[in-house]
Amino acid sequence: MRVGGKAVEGTFVTAGPVVVAEQLPDSHPSKTLGVKFNAEYERIHGAGTRNQFAAHSYDAFLMLEKVVPVALKKARPGTPEFRAALKEALESTPALAVTHGVLDYKPDDHWGYRPDTGVIMKVVNGDWKLDN
Repeated sequence: MRVGGKAVEGTFVTAGPVVVAEQLPDSHPSKTLGVKFNAEYERIHGAGTRNQFAAHSYDAFLMLEKVVPVALKKARPGTPEFRAALKEALESTPALAVTHGVLDYKPDDHWGYRPDTGVIMKVVNGDWKLDN
């Protein structure tokens, strides 16, 4: 929007829900985390600086926070056994809400995000609007 200006008005984009966290219904599994992440991020970096890439990093931290302790019970970091234990822990961790949706890795699904993860947004008056 910064580059395209008025030429991008009305454009539709798919993205993770964190970008429009405040507009999500209260029942959305990412709303609370997304609102909290955006508030803290913008407190540090300034209003309007939120972005999905920073939130992906935070989501990776949330997942690692769950799986590393599990893997550490089975092997020592830096070993092939530890990498295997991390993979096993990722594939067996129950669905985890993050800022971009719900991660639910399985042995045959390393994408991880459930199908209901993404949202459609529209540029309205130079800002993102959740498109229901």
